[in-house]
Amino acid sequence: MPRHLLLLVHTVPLDGAFTLNDLAGGGGRMDEVARVLSTALTLSNDLRRDATVTLLFHPKGDGPGRSIVVDGSRVRYLNPDERSTAALLKNALVRSVLADGPVESSPGLTVAPADPREALEAFVRRAGAVWLTESGSPLRAYDGPIGLSAVLSDPTEPTAAERELLEGSGIPRLSVGPRALRSSQVVDLLWNELDLREPPDH
Repeated sequence: MPRHLLLLVHTVPLDGAFTLNDLAGGGGRMDEVARVLSTALTLSNDLRRDATVTLLFHPKGDGPGRSIVVDGSRVRYLNPDERSTAALLKNALVRSVLADGPVESSPGLTVAPADPREALEAFVRRAGAVWLTESGSPLRAYDGPIGLSAVLSDPTEPTAAERELLEGSGIPRLSVGPRALRSSQVVDLLWNELDLREPPDH
């Protein structure tokens, strides 16, 4: 079943003006953003072809944000290490600076200007939308569709506006466990739970 993940990204420079040697600092936690992407789309010796990841970058100031959509069925050059994944994302952000519309910066990876609120509103209207949060109900008790669309935040908490929108949407809130985990670890546990629920002949 198709799976969709939206990661709310808050502190990564939108122009890609950071070095791959400082992803956690000057990169605004691009290290964890890259880990989320590689975790969501890579398997031991293959890619998750049925998964799509949207990275929704919050702007600093009044300008537009950015969205990067990575299609697991088409993406290339994605490896399970954060540095090369961060390089793909950095390249996309740099190429988006002068673009006024969508740009496929590499196969299966499309970057575009975005209004974060509008994009989040559209995502939570998807069938099977859920919000992954520490205060949610246990994932193992979730009896909704396997082909879900999950919203997750980066190491920064959702903004007040994002939280208000998510709470007002009424979508289920799910937690993967009792401890606070990194975003990439949450994706691993979510995908594993869904894998266990897939039909044997999937």
